[in-house]
Amino acid sequence: MDQINIEHTPPSAAEYLALRKSAGLSAMSQEGAEIGLPNSLFAVCLREENEIVGMGRVIGDGGCFFQVVDIAVRPDQQGRGYGKLIMSEIMNYLREHVPARGLVSLLADVPADRLYAQFGFAYTSPKSEGMWWRQGE
Repeated sequence: MDQINIEHTPPSAAEYLALRKSAGLSAMSQEGAEIGLPNSLFAVCLREENEIVGMGRVIGDGGCFFQVVDIAVRPDQQGRGYGKLIMSEIMNYLREHVPARGLVSLLADVPADRLYAQFGFAYTSPKSEGMWWRQGE
C-alpha cells in the first residue's frame, strides 16, 4: 500500500457524494449527506495526500442496532486491500462499542459480500430477508 492516512472522521458532503458516485453506489442528496454524515456513530476515511480514496461508516442507535454503510473505494484504488483495511477499522470499533446481543447489519452487494464474510457477516436468509423503503426523488 502507498502512504495511506487513516482518519476516524466522516468525509465532507462533497467528498462523500463524489466517492459514492465513482464507486458505483446509489446517489444520495446533498441535504441528506449534510444531515447524515455528522450523525455517524463511526466513520473511517482513507486518504492519500489529502485525497479521499476510500471510506466506510457505522450508523445506528449506539446500543441495540448498528448498520455498516458506505463502504466505498475509488475504482482506480481498488485491488490494493483498502476495502479490508476499512472493514478492519470498522470491526475494531464494533468489537469495542457493541454491547452484548447488539445486532450489526449491512446490505451486501455482490461481489462485496465475500469481503464481509471474511469478517464474520452471514446471510440472514432463509430465517429473514432484508427489506427496504426509499423516499421518492
